[in-house]
Formats: sequence, C-alpha cells, structure tokens
Amino acid sequence: MAAKKTKKQEAEMSFLDHLEELRWHLIRSTLAVVIVAVAAFIFIDEIFKYIILVFKQTDFISYEKLCQISKIFGSEKGCMSELPFTFLNSEMAGQFSIAIWTSITVGFIIAFPYVLFEFWKFISPGLYEKERKNSRGFIIVSSLLFFIGVLFGYFVITPLSINFLATFTIADEIENNIKISSYIAIIRSSIIASGFIFELPIIIYFLTKIGLVTPEFLKRNRKYALVLVLILAAVITPPDISTQVIVAVPILLLYQVSIFISRIVVKREEKRLKREQA
Repeated sequence: MAAKKTKKQEAEMSFLDHLEELRWHLIRSTLAVVIVAVAAFIFIDEIFKYIILVFKQTDFISYEKLCQISKIFGSEKGCMSELPFTFLNSEMAGQFSIAIWTSITVGFIIAFPYVLFEFWKFISPGLYEKERKNSRGFIIVSSLLFFIGVLFGYFVITPLSINFLATFTIADEIENNIKISSYIAIIRSSIIASGFIFELPIIIYFLTKIGLVTPEFLKRNRKYALVLVLILAAVITPPDISTQVIVAVPILLLYQVSIFISRIVVKREEKRLKREQA
C-alpha cells in the first residue's frame, strides 16, 4: 500500500514538474513579446507613419497593382484618386491604448519564432530521438510560413478590405469618419489571421503524425474544404467576389500542399514499420 502511495506521489510530482516547466516557457515567451513590444512602442511614430497609415495613401503599392489588374480586365474599378474617409478618436486614452496594443501586436509577430522555440522545447522531450531529428526544421518552416502569411495579410487582404470598405457608400450625404480603433482592428485581424492560416501545412503534418489525418481523408473531403475556404475568405475579406477569389486561391494551394505533406509522412511511417517488422 505504501509502495502504491509512493508511486502515486511521484507521478503527481512529475505532473507538477511539467506544469512548472510549462509555466517558465510561457513566462519566457511573454517576456520576449514584452521586450519587443517596448522597442516597438519607442518607435511607434515610425510604425504608424510607414507601416499602418500607408493604407490611406492611394500610391500604396498594393493599390497600384490592383489598378493595373483592373485595367487588364477593361475596368478601372480598382483605381482611385483618394480614399474618402478621415480618422476619428473618440476616447481620452484612445490613442495611448491603440499605441500599446499595436506595440504588443508587433511584439508578438516579431517574437513569434522565439515563442515557437519555447513551445518546441516543451514538447520535444516527449518525442523519440528520430522524431526530433526529422522535425529539426519545425521552427524555421513554421516561422517562414507565418511571416509569409503576415505579408499576404498586409499586402493583399488589408488593402483589399480597406479599399472596398472605404469607398463603399449608401448615400452621398454620409461621410466616413472612421474610428482609428476600427481601422487598426481590420489591419490586426487580417494580418494575424493570415499568419495562422498559413500554418496549415504544419498543423496537417502533426495531425498526420499522430494518426488523426490521412492523405485519403484530405482528398476525400476536398470539396468540403473548398466550401470552408470560401466561407473563410468571405469572413476575412469584404463581400466582393474578386477579392474572395484572390484570398481563396492561396489557401486552396496550402490545402493541396498539406495533402502532399501528409502523403510523405504516411510513406515514412510505412517504411519505418516495415523496417521494424523485418
């Protein structure tokens, strides 16, 4: 009886040790985000001038490309001489609060590779040595996909959203005095959502690794995935068909890449099982 109690206490201590380790990983990750956020807050004027408020300028590179694409199809719908809206701050601490949360967002984006590194340090001891070797590029690939997604959200989704919403009117008598917090929210949600959407191949890799997903399952449900992608594109973009197609295409490509990755993982597992049986 005493022996059983001792084993139970050891198991509980082991679980508590894991919780303590997780706590320190979370603390270090949060600290990294805070440090970068503080640095971003120091340069907040430059961030707003050269990164955030540029979507108000009609010579922004994405608007110019949109205009060129529109002309190819014989339309100048994507071309504009101005964005008819002004910014409004209606709260005493509004601008300070926006500066804080923008700095935190920048901190999270830039510190994302380190956050992944801390996450990997926590889960890697539970993997086999061979699995750790095969997953060495996890941080690099995940970070690369995340940053590609962030750039896609910044140069594609955000300009398309702002272009459509800023020029849409129901009456000439109504002026668009946009709350700056609403403007920032569109930019933040578009960028962060795109960053995580581009992590789809990594998610499929691990789901295949643990046996929850197979290439056959992904191919069999491709038509349902297409519907979900179109719904997702409709959620994160304005209700414009061309915009939704532009967003849906890379997501569908990511889904196809995920099928390819899943197939590779399954083949490797089959080879491993054959070697073990031999």
